Amino acid sequence: MNINSTKFGIASGLTASILWLICSVIVMVAPAMMLSVTGDMMHMQFNGMGWNLTLYGVCIGLIAWFAVAGISAWLLATIYNKLQ
Repeated sequence: MNINSTKFGIASGLTASILWLICSVIVMVAPAMMLSVTGDMMHMQFNGMGWNLTLYGVCIGLIAWFAVAGISAWLLATIYNKLQ
């Protein structure tokens, strides 16, 4: 079975974009909790730091995550199809 690389890439990019927006909203609503969660995920202490979340930063991050996830998924599907 072949995977449509383009559709898989777009679906992955859209999924990453949705997750990015959800994460950004949570950071806006509960910054201290998210700082703690981020520190736990990276095995670091971020308690003394803070977020500098701007609309511009959210938009740039959204574009970057869409592109990275989309290209990565497209490449994954392309390689998978070639291996068959």
